[in-house]
Amino acid sequence: MTELLAAADAATWRDRDAELISPAYHRYSDLVVESAEGAHLHTIDGRDVLDFGCGIGVTNLGHRHPAVVAAVHAQVDRLWHTSVTAYHPQMIEAAAALVSVTPPGLDSVFLTNSGAEAVEGAMKLARRATGRSEIIAFVGGFHGRTYGALSLTASKAAYRRGVGPLLPGVHHIRYPYCFRYCTHAKGAACDLVERELQLLFSTTVAPDTVAAIIVEPVQGEGGYVVPPAPFLPMLRKVCDEHGILLVADEVQSGFGRTGRMFAVDHTAVEPDIMCLAKALGNGMPIAAFVARHNIMKAFNEGEHGTTYGGNAIACAAAVAVIATLTNEHVPERADRLGRIAMERVHEWQATVPALADVRGLGMMIGLEFMQNGAPATDLVDRISTNALARDLLLLSCGIDGNVIRLIPPLTIPETELHAGLDILEAAMREEVAR
Repeated sequence: MTELLAAADAATWRDRDAELISPAYHRYSDLVVESAEGAHLHTIDGRDVLDFGCGIGVTNLGHRHPAVVAAVHAQVDRLWHTSVTAYHPQMIEAAAALVSVTPPGLDSVFLTNSGAEAVEGAMKLARRATGRSEIIAFVGGFHGRTYGALSLTASKAAYRRGVGPLLPGVHHIRYPYCFRYCTHAKGAACDLVERELQLLFSTTVAPDTVAAIIVEPVQGEGGYVVPPAPFLPMLRKVCDEHGILLVADEVQSGFGRTGRMFAVDHTAVEPDIMCLAKALGNGMPIAAFVARHNIMKAFNEGEHGTTYGGNAIACAAAVAVIATLTNEHVPERADRLGRIAMERVHEWQATVPALADVRGLGMMIGLEFMQNGAPATDLVDRISTNALARDLLLLSCGIDGNVIRLIPPLTIPETELHAGLDILEAAMREEVAR
């Protein structure tokens, strides 16, 4: 049986998947990948596909980065797992590495397995530390699909269908998605969120009952929305005025993706708690929430926990990831590559009216398509399908699925970046011309 499966073609593997795997998983492509290297996915039927999705923003250093591979191999031969039965150096080293790159003051780490778990822990911590119950999140935000995280997530109604009621005390206001919600000139001052908060505080929830505001510094699944520069400083000011904790969800935007180590670094705003995952392990399952010590100490021993969080192998990978990002100046490289990509994409707008908005920071870039004043979801699906036929994997996002997100590895060679953009341009122009 094993030999037969090893020799099976892609269709056979997909059939086996349908038999054995929950239909809850959504796949962006029908590729069956057997190996990967750098920015390339190698499929079981011999295709070499450029990866502009990075496992949804995970492999920032590219697939199988040598430094991470070496760290994992070395750790496999020493220690895998202890959970909370004992201390081990790798967990402490991973925490120290995180503290060395997160904003000043964030000096206490809880290691876990996924972004959703990090968000769940941050929610518990915020309520425990403040003694308050209410939490404010944003329309379009994605924070995970476990119950607590799902209560914050508001990017797609499908995630919530048939599974309520969700966590009480969560309130949503609009994100400063100016392209979608505002009528002011591009780049002009935006007071949308101030008005939303004022209305919420006046009508629904008193600010002195709010434990936390949780925000993506750049919205991910909601559409790769880059907020106006004053947005995060304004949130910091509101939180300080009312004793509210500011929680930054950097699960997708962190670790160099936006051209800085973290997206909050663009505004010098220091959150009280930061949620991290995805690129932290470059593919190994590891996540964390990092807080100020005086906040984290609200947890007493045994009041929060995890079996696999702080796993020695995942921690070894995280240490290698942070060292590589720092020593090889990967965030700076992401900034440079992002400027190259944005310059090309902006040029397309002059001749492709359907490409209605282009936005991004570093190599976290969103291309929003509209036709006849409506989100062009079908067009984005066709462009992505056309690109995949030409061996480029693209991911969509946005509350209407009408945004193409560009998130290749931050280590991608410039020639391969341009090759991918060439394919995207050809696929886009072909579909728009239909």
